[in-house]
Amino acid sequence: MAPGLVEPVVAREHTTNLQVLTEAWHDLITFYLNGTKVLLENVDPELTLLEYLRGIGLTGTKLGCAEGGCGACTVVISQHNPTTNKVYHASVNACLAPVVSVDGKHVITVEGIGNVKKPHPAQERIAMGSGSQCGFCTPGIVMSLYALLRNSSDPTELEVEEAFDGNLCRCTGYRPILDAAQSFSIEKTCGKSTANGGKGCCMENGVSNGIEKGSSNGTTNGDGCHMSNGHEEQPIKRFTPPGFIEYKPDTELIFPPALARHDFKPLAFGSKRKKWFRPVTLKQLLEIKDVYPSAKIIGGSTETQIETKFKGLQYSPSVFVGDIAELRQFSFQDDHLEIGGNVVLTDLEHICDEAVEHYGPAKGQPFTAIRKQIRYFAGPQIRNVGTPAGNLATASPISDLNPVFMATNATVVAQSLDKTTEIPLSEFFKGYRTTALPSNAIIASLKIPIAMPQNEYLRAYKQSKRKDDDIAIVNAALRISLNDDLTVKNSTLAYGGLGICTLAAKGAMAYLQGRLFFEAETLEGVLSALEKDFDLRFGVPGGMPTYRKSLALGFFYRFYHEICDQIKIDGVKADADVVAEIERGISFGKKDHDAAVAYKQKVVGQTLPHVAALKQTTGEAQYTDDIPIHKNELYGVLVLSAKAHAHILNVDTSPAFEIPGVIDYVDHRDLPDPKANWWGAPQCDELFFAVDEVFTHGQPIGMILAVSAKQAEAGARAVKVQYEDLPAVFTIEEAIAAESYHPHFRFINTGNAEKAFAEADHVFSGVVRMGGQEHFYLETQACVVIPKPEDGEMEVWASTQNPTETQAYAAQVIGVAANKIVAKVKRLGGGFGGKETRSIQLSSICAVAAKKTQRPVRCMLNRDEDMITSGQRHPFLALWKLAVNRDGKIQALDADVFCNAGWTQDLSGAVAERALTHIDGVYNIPNVHVRGRPVKTNTVSNTAFRGFGGPQGMFIGESIMEEVADHLKMPVLELREINMYKPGEKTHFLQELKDWHIPLMVEQIKQESKFEERKKAVEAFNQQSKWKKRGISLIPTKFGISFTALWFNQAGALVHIYHDGSILVAHGGTEMGQGLHTKMTMIAAEALKVPMDSVYISETSTNTVPNTSSTAASASSDLNGYAIQNACEILNTRLAPYREKLGPEASMKQLAHAAYFDRVNLSANGFYKTPDIGYIWGENKGQMFFYFTQGVAVAEVEIDTLTGDWTCLRADLKMDVGRSINPAIDYGQIEGAFIQGQGLFTTEESLWQRNTGQMFTRGPGNYKIPGFRDIPQEMNISLLKDVEWENLRTIQRSRGVGEPPLFMGSAVFFAIRDALKAARQQYGVVDEVLSLISPATPERIRVSCADPILKRSIVLPGEGEKSWFISI
Repeated sequence: MAPGLVEPVVAREHTTNLQVLTEAWHDLITFYLNGTKVLLENVDPELTLLEYLRGIGLTGTKLGCAEGGCGACTVVISQHNPTTNKVYHASVNACLAPVVSVDGKHVITVEGIGNVKKPHPAQERIAMGSGSQCGFCTPGIVMSLYALLRNSSDPTELEVEEAFDGNLCRCTGYRPILDAAQSFSIEKTCGKSTANGGKGCCMENGVSNGIEKGSSNGTTNGDGCHMSNGHEEQPIKRFTPPGFIEYKPDTELIFPPALARHDFKPLAFGSKRKKWFRPVTLKQLLEIKDVYPSAKIIGGSTETQIETKFKGLQYSPSVFVGDIAELRQFSFQDDHLEIGGNVVLTDLEHICDEAVEHYGPAKGQPFTAIRKQIRYFAGPQIRNVGTPAGNLATASPISDLNPVFMATNATVVAQSLDKTTEIPLSEFFKGYRTTALPSNAIIASLKIPIAMPQNEYLRAYKQSKRKDDDIAIVNAALRISLNDDLTVKNSTLAYGGLGICTLAAKGAMAYLQGRLFFEAETLEGVLSALEKDFDLRFGVPGGMPTYRKSLALGFFYRFYHEICDQIKIDGVKADADVVAEIERGISFGKKDHDAAVAYKQKVVGQTLPHVAALKQTTGEAQYTDDIPIHKNELYGVLVLSAKAHAHILNVDTSPAFEIPGVIDYVDHRDLPDPKANWWGAPQCDELFFAVDEVFTHGQPIGMILAVSAKQAEAGARAVKVQYEDLPAVFTIEEAIAAESYHPHFRFINTGNAEKAFAEADHVFSGVVRMGGQEHFYLETQACVVIPKPEDGEMEVWASTQNPTETQAYAAQVIGVAANKIVAKVKRLGGGFGGKETRSIQLSSICAVAAKKTQRPVRCMLNRDEDMITSGQRHPFLALWKLAVNRDGKIQALDADVFCNAGWTQDLSGAVAERALTHIDGVYNIPNVHVRGRPVKTNTVSNTAFRGFGGPQGMFIGESIMEEVADHLKMPVLELREINMYKPGEKTHFLQELKDWHIPLMVEQIKQESKFEERKKAVEAFNQQSKWKKRGISLIPTKFGISFTALWFNQAGALVHIYHDGSILVAHGGTEMGQGLHTKMTMIAAEALKVPMDSVYISETSTNTVPNTSSTAASASSDLNGYAIQNACEILNTRLAPYREKLGPEASMKQLAHAAYFDRVNLSANGFYKTPDIGYIWGENKGQMFFYFTQGVAVAEVEIDTLTGDWTCLRADLKMDVGRSINPAIDYGQIEGAFIQGQGLFTTEESLWQRNTGQMFTRGPGNYKIPGFRDIPQEMNISLLKDVEWENLRTIQRSRGVGEPPLFMGSAVFFAIRDALKAARQQYGVVDEVLSLISPATPERIRVSCADPILKRSIVLPGEGEKSWFISI
């Protein structure tokens, strides 16, 4: 029986005290962990499952965001599902799950399914398939795949792709993960499939369930393994890829039999500060609500954990309702479906499928709409715990389900101890986050009416920044019911994202009443009414007024024509092209695996997986915060500025010390002297601790130290800081107006630009704007600092790209020499430049804390703390002027280039310099005068990011090419090819281009991608399609390799050979997923003529290799590789007599043994410095870069001009990486950089809130890096081959590849621009050249269109009115 229908209701008992009510309840949590029974008594009520797991040493499960948005913490919880009465293996975010939620369940972590010696097939295939780079996200990805396989041992390709909707990866670009995961799909595992060399499986050959498609008599061909035609399914003939472990579902961890008999008992535990209750019956829950109406009801904890973690809200008591079986039932009634309030969304998906089958497609329309919205609602981890009641009770104005519930005229069944109340959805939402639910009641169930069998139509829509796993910008559920004469009987137009709660468009609904629906006048009238219903002002909270308004109108326009197209009324012409939304196919791709055949050696040149890949997929790889806790260790949490610019009037720490566990507080007064507070490179213009003034939101003021992270967080929140606001500058334009600059100015002036402008046929000018980018490495800034008892010694473990600077500043802040500090790095969970300088801030502050307390200090920033303190890629603004002749030959470029440095300079000067050196792209411009400088604003101090100004400079250059081509009415590729550098020509900084292969690669990729053929197909598509437009773009790139600061172009290495023939290598580079240790291991193995497994790299440490350069600039393989080669050559010289004496077959063990007894030194230092380079700014002399890495990309996209939605249909990439040391590593870098670049130019937008000066986009909820389903649907990559690299004098003649491919992601941006040109031309916008700002978000795509719906949606600012958000 469905909940809410229980009659009579529970009799009221006179219970007055919650303690009395629950005194007989239990406090013992019982569950299984990786097959072992666990009993927990007196549990900390605030403990999450993630904290528990990591606290007992299961550190494979990672903390990536603490809001359920990245999937790094994914575990599998196996449980008996009361909705289905089956065991279900749910992927769950451990960072959100309270420990109380696992009672009676089986928790499986990445350590529980395999290890390096015996990996699970999922772990092995992801590792061997290059699906793990930095590895921090990998355990979560493995567990998402594991959950899928446990629930369906033969998943479809679509199920495989969708399994990762709740996971993010910043390194790989997703393609290799998907390829590995697809090896488990039914299409790939069938032994008969063409993918596995067969003649085609039953599904490929048009047979479904053993029945031939199109067969009228239902006869089978008898050759299908997918038969379920009334018989038991035949066992699937599985195909295991050669060399991999076979996947055997029957060998998985069983669901513990004891849990099948588990007696769920009511639980009560906690402290004075916080109490948790877990009732197991509806009666127990209602009794609690009766005596304590304000008790917080928690189902999935997806909202509550974020409120407590990031907003500091406290709920006591909290009541977990996830184990009340009565709230997880459903029933099909004659005229409605009733679902329990706590049915999880994953089950609701299946219930909706059953409902459509039960009621039929027409009556089942509400359930089709719900199913559609759930598909794009978060990821599986959230859907596995989220509930309809949670959606309703939180009353989010952007809930995806609430508009559907409202449109269907659903009813909330609210139950209290003494009565049941039915509340129509139309009356349920009262305001922002407030509802009509009585305080002592709970949402027992929801009654969703079925649709009428005829003349009723319901559709749901949603638009967000990213298609999958994203919150809505605007959503809608639109319903009409018609009379037989096709007049409107009634309607509900429910919208989210347009007000303080889910709203009905009452004006539009009133207009519709009684009107003939299928008339143009009706459509126009409704659109006009919607304009009034949602008359957003320019400064509306949430921003995007024009876009949001256009979506409100656009959704109805789509709905109207979708119904017209379905019914097909005579004389009514549907705009059929608008009906279909963009849907992705299953993504795929290919690589050229023969690229290195011509030059591969015994080890070097081989395609090999990352050396730590298996450790990463099994959770055994150790990161900074995985280091075991030391005795007396303290946890530090930063006290950060809440203001963008203000005087500090007072800092009161006394409230923090009232919190149990808080031990100490450190700030600038704890430094040896005021000078020690200053840091920064190259200018020491930044403070570790603010003193009297703060200059940006997120600037450190101090650090609270406590015995646990939670206590330290509470202590930091308790510190009271009084401010006096000061004027703040945010944008580049504001800084220019205020003449707010950092003291750094550079220019390049070659030729005679002034003369060229005077003589050219055309001179065009414009403005290019480009936003920044958050690094979003999955492992946030982290360090562990351990003070030693003697002489001020200290050991600093840090997630840093820069051990030497970590060492230097730790020494400075505690007042000792650098030789007393050892900085160590095992590996980083991603860096991308964000840990080159910005990691120094945290490690130095922790060093101060460790010195003051003489106790070890640990800190790992929360995601929001990391984003507001550690800086981003620089936003850029360029004012340009270009001279060009009629034939398209460019004569001169003049540009002023500005980057938003933030409040300190950091590396901004060098970033601006690199932008100036890359502004030419791949084009020969004979006369160039470009100037660059960083502006000073009250925002986070921006820093290095993969590409380091190069992508911004090239974006400016390519934007100029696009706009000039439009002015000239010339195809942009033609303009590019006319001006492309030829071999031997010189850049504007007078460097000769050697081994120049761009023209060759352009021709090759045009042929391989069928560019010209597809260009014509795109034009034909755009002629036929009104609302969908396609675009295609070819973008070349060159990227200079070397640090522009000459002294950084050096490296050292240390190589030891031990008695047993094993070799230990140390070098100055850090491993952050880019495969540096893998390549260095290969170089050492090749040089010393040993197998690769004989060589080991343990860590990077300043006491083995001193004075290291930061691992950056794509130069680390070049520098450290040659240093290792140098050390190995020294050792080979020493071993040469023994090789001659013992013969060529002698093992290293034999050689080392003989040499040792002859007292030969088996340890060698190697060193390398890059030759020839040394550019002099101003004089425009000297060589800037050692060489250029080159590449070309072609991208094709499709956009939905009604909504701004888009997808990349295909991308083809070709890179010149020289002679690849390891093609697998290089392909991984290309894939990952391209997708990171795609994110930079499309989905990743950083916004600041104008009224507070605070960063708004500070977590995966609001900042959108690409996900698994954002990558190109087809992605093909190849390496340049069959050429000679005559002038390349690098290690093994390879090229650096970490940064260069990133800019190729802009091909997606320029393809979007190409599509937008077609959209604008359709409405007569021909002469107005489109200046598209990066990133090309759905909002920017939509507002760049020119259709009538967009034009009537434009919201202009009133006098003095400003936008809600600031884009800096």
